[in-house]
Amino acid sequence: MTATQESPNPKERWSGGVGFVLATIGSAIGLGSIWKFPYEVGENGGATFIFFYLVGLVLVVVPLMLAEFVIGRRGGGDTVLSFGRLAQRSGGTARWRWVGWLMIFGGFVILSYYSVIAGMTIAYGMTATTRGFLGLGAVEAAGLFDSLVADPVVLSAYQAAFLAASVFIVTRGIGRGVEVACKFLMPVLAGLMVLLVVYALVEGAVAPALSFLFTPQMEGLTARAALEALGLGFFSIGVGMGIMITYAAYAEKSLSLSTAAVATIAGDTAISLLAGLAIFPLVFAAGLDPASGANLMFLTLPIAFGQLPFGDWVGLAFFLLLFVAALASAISLLELLVAPLIRITGSSRGKTATILGACCWLLGLPTVLSFNLWSDVRPLEFWPAYRDFGLFETIDGFASNLLLPISGLLVAVFAAWRLGASVLTAELQWRPVWTAILRLLLRWVTPLLILSSLLVGYA
Repeated sequence: MTATQESPNPKERWSGGVGFVLATIGSAIGLGSIWKFPYEVGENGGATFIFFYLVGLVLVVVPLMLAEFVIGRRGGGDTVLSFGRLAQRSGGTARWRWVGWLMIFGGFVILSYYSVIAGMTIAYGMTATTRGFLGLGAVEAAGLFDSLVADPVVLSAYQAAFLAASVFIVTRGIGRGVEVACKFLMPVLAGLMVLLVVYALVEGAVAPALSFLFTPQMEGLTARAALEALGLGFFSIGVGMGIMITYAAYAEKSLSLSTAAVATIAGDTAISLLAGLAIFPLVFAAGLDPASGANLMFLTLPIAFGQLPFGDWVGLAFFLLLFVAALASAISLLELLVAPLIRITGSSRGKTATILGACCWLLGLPTVLSFNLWSDVRPLEFWPAYRDFGLFETIDGFASNLLLPISGLLVAVFAAWRLGASVLTAELQWRPVWTAILRLLLRWVTPLLILSSLLVGYA
């Protein structure tokens, strides 16, 4: 095979540790931290859910992220190539590369509907600058949302605009595209988040929000809540998709993978908690329901913005924040598939990214139609627990609650049973005792929690 087919482009490298960490943080944050985390917290009782979420990070997400980092840098290529190489080097079969394809498939499905939701942030940002949110009540907020999602052409156009921005960045490559974008987007995201938190603490109802977020509530102490928190960790951080494998393949050997993992998870968790501090004081101040679920972003918060001083500006800043977070995550999901296809086909990065962007737009059409023409479709009506799931909820559940955990389980098995302890020790630059603890988690604790999540979730 040619060099192009055997190894990643040597020009595709992070300029240093800062670029790599900012890219992994950007990938981890996304809509999961700012959109999904707050409404999951709201639906599952607040502080108790956060506690389970943090436990899941330590026992599941951190070990899997470290494993993906090691697979990527030691494998030296995209997700598919890294699994195949390392399996063969350890005396196994190259069929492990199909785990890489499974992860890529899951990530691409997620990007297909993720881009639809991200497109809505553009629409709401434009609403803040034109119509505004002043005077919105429950009926008006529902009408605003319905007018957006009722037209599949408009909704798919916003999705296309978001994907075009993602394709443009990925086309420029790792150093000149993804890294430059993340070095710009992450400070902007952090600045907007801090401003929104300050505003919420000044204008919002702080005491009930803090109590809701940080006071344990025993009624929320259930096995299902714990496992839902674990599932959110998969979606929010992005383990199980292969993104961390792909990004680590571009990292220098001198870079500390454990430091990068800690920084990524700490950064994502900080943004998630700040999102809660930015959102719930406003929700409580407006007398709205913090447990309004997925509607929190697009139905509940616009009502709160309409009742606040400078609410339109706050709304614009909030939806700009969502867009920035979504874009940083989307470019990692697109790069996930761009990398192996460039290697396999020998095609240019620009052509590959553009074609994949178009394919992702087409794959997202069922999600678009699930809000309007296909809103009555119930694919799982034969399954009592999921009979009310629409097409969007079904696609989301299939990808983030089934494909990601299965991929994560396979990563744990591969890292713990196929890679030798010496590989983990060398790549992480750890003492053997710490490697032994990591392998214990990957062999038994992490798989057990993942399997429990799958069994309870689909029981």
